[in-house]
Amino acid sequence: MSLKRTRARERALQALYQIDVAAEGIDDALARFWKSFEPVEREVMELAEGFVRGVAAHRRTLDDAIERVSTHWRLDRMAKVDRNVLRLAVYELLETDVPIKVAINEAIELGKKYGSESSGAFVNGVLDKIAAGLPPERRRADR
Repeated sequence: MSLKRTRARERALQALYQIDVAAEGIDDALARFWKSFEPVEREVMELAEGFVRGVAAHRRTLDDAIERVSTHWRLDRMAKVDRNVLRLAVYELLETDVPIKVAINEAIELGKKYGSESSGAFVNGVLDKIAAGLPPERRRADR
């Protein structure tokens, strides 16, 4: 399952990036996005769409959480890849039961793969601050 989840995160990041750049609706963006990746395993596609729709549904909350902890960095000044890696990871931290370490490590890897040389460290720093502010029961469940 985790390899499929990793691939789903990767596809979700790519779709979120495309939506961010083109500023288009989710349904149109996803339809066009999947055409360029056929065939995709159904499970990967469903997980990725769940991530994309979850990020879209909670975007204001996610963006607020990111901006609160990213000192000296407004979201609109961040690299688009970094911004969308963070949105995806913060969605997982705040809205799912994915283990905290898994969400952070996957995000760091996505940042390294698709972002700049400094993306991994930047993503790690922001997500560590957000994770530290999670409710104690969420942090305890991660051990």
